[in-house]
Amino acid sequence: MESLQATKQRFGIIGNDVQLNRAIEKAIRVAPTDISVLVVGESGVGKENIPRIIHQLSHRKHAKYIAVNCGAIPEGTIDSELFGHEKGAFTGATQARKGYFEVADGGTIFLDEVGELPLTTQVRLLRVLENGEFIKVGSSQVQKTNVRIVAATNVNMHDAITKGKFREDLYYRLSTIEIFLPPLRQRGEDIHLLFRKFAADFAQKYRMPAIRLEDNAVRMLANYNFPGNIRQLRNIAEQISVVEENRNITPEKLAQYLPNIQGNLPAVVNNNNTHKNDFANERDIMYKILFDMRNDINDLKKLTLDLLKEGNSKQVREDNHRLIQKIYQEQQTEEIPEVEVVQIPKTPKQSNYDFVEAIEEDESLSLQDKEVEMIKKSLEKNNGKRKLAAKELGISERTLYRKIKQYDL
Repeated sequence: MESLQATKQRFGIIGNDVQLNRAIEKAIRVAPTDISVLVVGESGVGKENIPRIIHQLSHRKHAKYIAVNCGAIPEGTIDSELFGHEKGAFTGATQARKGYFEVADGGTIFLDEVGELPLTTQVRLLRVLENGEFIKVGSSQVQKTNVRIVAATNVNMHDAITKGKFREDLYYRLSTIEIFLPPLRQRGEDIHLLFRKFAADFAQKYRMPAIRLEDNAVRMLANYNFPGNIRQLRNIAEQISVVEENRNITPEKLAQYLPNIQGNLPAVVNNNNTHKNDFANERDIMYKILFDMRNDINDLKKLTLDLLKEGNSKQVREDNHRLIQKIYQEQQTEEIPEVEVVQIPKTPKQSNYDFVEAIEEDESLSLQDKEVEMIKKSLEKNNGKRKLAAKELGISERTLYRKIKQYDL
């Protein structure tokens, strides 16, 4: 059995992380068997190395090795790609074609992003795993194949199973042995080693001196989150190697190549709401409409009370300039319309509180009537077309629709 260090050298794997070593050791041990293997880990951690190790250290090493990116093949053609098709099976099938499982007979197939497979294809794949049988698209003849399947995914398979996107029986057939590759942020001591390897490779490729990091820059690199993992680190090394004339890289210079370096602090995230917004469903929309209506009422109350206290004075109009514009929706004019105030004589029997209540309700109805009248006129003028009416009134179509429902127009 090949040693861990020899395997790393043979396949160009850099690093001494405990989890990485454990993953490679499991790949070495499982290679001589025909057990199905599922490699899990984030995108960019180098999952494609594990199936190569398994194939090259197995008795199938002289047969075909085919890597298939399941996420890159359209759903309508993936069955044809994997299992082949007969002539005339579908539009454009001018001749029979062998699929990957037929071509790789006796070898190994690496199914990358297996979590993206359609459910119908998962059923076909399960049959291959169980008894090595498959049927070409457009054929009724059962064919046999002897392939070893190594799959990889960056999807949380248990969540996919719960959501009905992946078959549970297929998952357990694929994950007889599960190999986990850690993200780069958990391999702090390996980050600088990988960076130096990439820097040396690009120096040789572009025929220029290799870049070197100052000590503080090394610490900055080791503390970075690396959401893109090894792929991102390689890209950063290549960018710096090509762009920077000074081959000694300071922390300030390195920071320019680390996106959102100040945003990589721990944060509490509610995963259940990650992909939701404020208007994800009808209930949220109704809440928003109710909040808008409440704000409109409060604005009207404020304007009414100011008018009661000060009258229709210039100072009131200046203080409530934005509010009056909002009510009349005249955003384009600087002239503030005169607001008619209905004066009700105060009788000795009325208290101050009663007086304010009476004036507030009367003024509110007056504004409402004016608004209803304007909406009706605009709708009639534009033949009931809400979009044109809203544009003429200077409000959004959604606001107009809300007011039509509110006033039962």
